[in-house]
Amino acid sequence: MQITDPLLTKKEAAAILKISVPTLYRRVADGTVPKPIKIGALSKWPMSDILGTIEDAKAARNPRAW
Repeated sequence: MQITDPLLTKKEAAAILKISVPTLYRRVADGTVPKPIKIGALSKWPMSDILGTIEDAKAARNPRAW
């Protein structure tokens, strides 16, 4: 089985976004970062959600004026 969208821990997700774990949870609370997938007691973020958060921030920073 090949994993196409790996699940990230809170530390991995925060590291990719270059923020602390508490800030990650603040961004989840304010809707900037999607909520994690819950697997039992674990919280995991799909890599695509974290990369999507970065792309959303880039788009908000540079809106295209076509």
